[in-house]
This record gives sequence, structure tokens and C-alpha cells, in this order.
Amino acid sequence: AVVSTQSTGVGLVLSILLAKMEPSIGRKGGFLVPEITIKYFAVSLIFLNSGLSLKTEELKHALTQVHLHTFIQCFTMMFIPVFMQFVSLVAMNHNLLQPLLINGFIVVSCMPPPVSSAVIFQITPLSFSEWVAVFKFS
Repeated sequence: AVVSTQSTGVGLVLSILLAKMEPSIGRKGGFLVPEITIKYFAVSLIFLNSGLSLKTEELKHALTQVHLHTFIQCFTMMFIPVFMQFVSLVAMNHNLLQPLLINGFIVVSCMPPPVSSAVIFQITPLSFSEWVAVFKFS
């Protein structure tokens, strides 16, 4: 009964124990060949599984939320980089951080959010629909 209700947690613990006992299985070039299987198959399988579990009615609704999509894109691709440029100038003028670190902040602020952000938005109480999260962060 515990295994069926807590299968994810049990699977995670068993995976960790297996990795501890035989780490060569998951090493680069090991039995699982993670440099290929994870990069090409596992991520695709996760997205496929997530996509198949979503309702098509929610997809239709998410497609009509043009204002929300525009706001999210402008916020992540315009406001955040400009804001970080300002913060970086202040930090540089007051010698608060090393210049290379400041440059790294500027570069990262110009990058799109990672897909993991979609999961965070999806599970928070103030979340968007799952489809909106998928559209904006993938």
C-alpha cells in the first residue's frame, strides 16, 4: 500500500541507493549512456508525458490569453534585462561585486527562464494554467 501511494518517493530512494552501490551505471559512458539517453530521450519523454496529461480545453483557453503572453514575454525579455543593467551599474559604481560576476548577472538576465520555472508556476497557488506555463517557459 505504501509503495502505490508513495511510488515517486520510493523510486527516488531506490535510485539513490542503486547509484550509491554502483555509480558506474550512470557515469558518462556507462551502461545508461546518460549523455545520450537523458539529453535526447528522457527530457522528450517527460514533455510528452506532461503534454498528454493536459486537457485540450485548457490549450484553447491558453491560446486566447494574448495579453498574459505579451506581459510575460515583455517582463522576462525586456524589464528584467533593463532592471539588471541598472542594478549592475549601481553595483559596479560602488564596487559591491567583482566585474566578472556582474557581467554574468547581465548575461543570465537576458536568457529565457528555464523550463523548471513552468513547474514552479504550475504548482503555486497563484499559478497560471498548465498550458500557459508550457507556452511561456519552453
